[in-house]
Amino acid sequence: MEEMSKAEYLAFLNAPARCGKLATVREDGRPHVVPIWFILDGETLIFTAWHTSVKMKNILRDGRVAICVDHDQPPFHYVLLEGKAELLDASPEASRQWATIIGGRYMGTDRAEEFGKRNGIDGEWVMRMVPDRVVAYKNVTD
Repeated sequence: MEEMSKAEYLAFLNAPARCGKLATVREDGRPHVVPIWFILDGETLIFTAWHTSVKMKNILRDGRVAICVDHDQPPFHYVLLEGKAELLDASPEASRQWATIIGGRYMGTDRAEEFGKRNGIDGEWVMRMVPDRVVAYKNVTD
C-alpha cells in the first residue's frame, strides 16, 4: 500500500467518474451515507442535493462530512476527504449549470444537457466541500 501524492489523488478524483460516498451526521449522532455524483473545481468538490433530503438537512445543521471515492478492483485505491460542506448556491440557474457539468462527467458530454435539465431543477441546491484532511492510498493489496 502506497500513499498517493496530491497530484495523484486529484487525478484519481477527476477521472474516470466514480461515485462518492457522502457521510453526514444525523441529529442524534448516527451516520448517514449516500452515493453522490461530484466534480472537482480546483480542489473544491461540488455536488448537488435536494433541499429537503436527509443529507441536506444534516449538512445545514452540522456541516461536517466525509466523502470516500474508491476504485473497487485490484489492486484497489481510495481517497477519503474530510471537511465541511456548505451551500454554494440555491438558485435554479446554478443548479442547472452544475448539474449539466456533473451530468456530462458521469453520462458523457452528449448527454450533459439531458441530465442538466433532469437534475438541475428548483430545489436542487449546489453544495461545495473544501477538504481539510485527505487520506489517499493506492495499491492497497500490493
